[in-house]
Amino acid sequence: MDSKELAQYVEATDSISKPWLLVQLRLKKLQERRATLSLEAYTNELADIHQDLSNLGEWWIGIEDEVFGTDGMMGSG
Repeated sequence: MDSKELAQYVEATDSISKPWLLVQLRLKKLQERRATLSLEAYTNELADIHQDLSNLGEWWIGIEDEVFGTDGMMGSG
């Protein structure tokens, strides 16, 4: 899935409020631009994305099934 398809998915599923998908989109766009960036620019952008992801903290707590699709995969209890 390229960044355009991912952006369309985010839009179609009204997922703009899901920060983990926006981080994924940023990573995909960075990956697609990698060949045109200097090592320094790439590293700086990657560090920025990493910091934003770190700032999310444990955002998945309570929504594991939605995010990771673990419904039925993990034992109950």
